[in-house]
Amino acid sequence: MSKLYFRYGAMNSGKSTALLQAAFNYEERSQKVLLAKPAIDSKGDRAIVSRLGVSRDVDFLVEPDQNLRAIFHEASALAKKTHGQAIACLLIDESQFLTAKQVDQALELAVLDKIPVLAYGIRTDFQTLSFPGSRRLMEIAHSLEELKTICRCGRKAMFNARMLNGVFTFDGDQVAIDGDKVSYESLCASCYLEEQEGK
Repeated sequence: MSKLYFRYGAMNSGKSTALLQAAFNYEERSQKVLLAKPAIDSKGDRAIVSRLGVSRDVDFLVEPDQNLRAIFHEASALAKKTHGQAIACLLIDESQFLTAKQVDQALELAVLDKIPVLAYGIRTDFQTLSFPGSRRLMEIAHSLEELKTICRCGRKAMFNARMLNGVFTFDGDQVAIDGDKVSYESLCASCYLEEQEGK
C-alpha cells in the first residue's frame, strides 16, 4: 500500500536536501517523480533550494485554492505523455503551507491512486504554533519522521525563531519568507524561551 509520509524538522534540518536525495534515489532506479511546493513559498521561485547549494525546479506549484490531487493528475498525464512513463512518487517541499484540505487530497493520492506522497516541512511557526498543513499531516500521515538539527548551544533544535533586522521578534504574521530583513534561527526550547524572556 502506498503511504503519505510527513518528514518534518526545524529550519536547517536538511529537509529540502533529503527531498532532493529521495528524488535522485527514485530516478537512479529509472522511476519518474514529480516535485511540487506551495506557491506561497517564493524562495527560489519555482525551485526547491537546499542550503547546501543544490536546487531543482518543481514540476508544479500549488495555489491555496487548488485541488492537489487534480493538479497532480494533470502534471502526471503531461509527464507520461512526454516521457512515456508513469509517475512513481510525489515529493512536496514546504508542505506546512498546504491547506488542510490539500493534505486530505495528498492522502487520497496515496491511498486511492496508490502514489506515495513524501511531504517535507516544518511543524510550527516562529510562535511555536502549528501550521494548518503540518497539523493535518501530523493527524493523518501514515508515517512521521523527524529530521533533526542542533541549536547554537548544541542541544536538539525544535523551534524556529524569527529575526527582523537581526533582532528576535515574537509578533507578526505567521508567514514571512526569508528576505533582506527577515531571517530565522533554529533553537532548542531553552534558548527560545530565553530569547522570548528577554523581550
